[in-house]
Parts: sequence; C-alpha cells; structure tokens
Amino acid sequence: MARKTYRSRRLEVLHKTGAALFRVGAFDKTTMRELDALCLTPVGPVTGEEIQALRAKEGVSQAVLAHHLNVGTKLVSDWERGVKRPSGPSLKLLALARAKGLDRIA
Repeated sequence: MARKTYRSRRLEVLHKTGAALFRVGAFDKTTMRELDALCLTPVGPVTGEEIQALRAKEGVSQAVLAHHLNVGTKLVSDWERGVKRPSGPSLKLLALARAKGLDRIA
C-alpha cells in the first residue's frame, strides 16, 4: 500500500480512525472518499512558473529538483518551459514539496 501524506498529524489520526470505521462497515465508500479529500495533501495541476518558483524558494537547480523527483533534468526543463506537464507520482511529489518543502520528500 502506498504511503499517504496528510495535511497535519491530527488529520492523519482522523483519517486512520475513518479507515478503521470503513473496514468494519460503519463508513461507506462515499464517506471515505470525502474523508480522503479532507485529510490528504491535495494534488492539482502545476505550471512551469510554479515549478521555477519552487526551485527559487528552495534554492536548488533543475538537476537537484530532478534528483529529488527521480526524473531527468531535461524533463524538469520541459515542465518549466511548458513543453510537458508533470503527472502521476511526480505531480504528487511536487504538491508535497510546495506544501511542506523539498526536504520533506528527500
């Protein structure tokens, strides 16, 4: 099972309690999805300018950011220029880095 990242420690406890209630049948799927949306770090589209701003805030090069995201430096460059858009695990890691800092995903 993938490791979940929560907005706060309290929301982590709330989510784990809700998951236990779901397993015993006290919560339905809809309630659990709503709880996921409330507790988990949100993921949305990221623009090239936002990636550049993240790098500037963290004081890292494209190569260092690429290393943290486990992607190639050219791909980070393509994201920043708008040639490509981040998706999947990279998008989630970028959302976490924006919310909590690059050190949290290192």
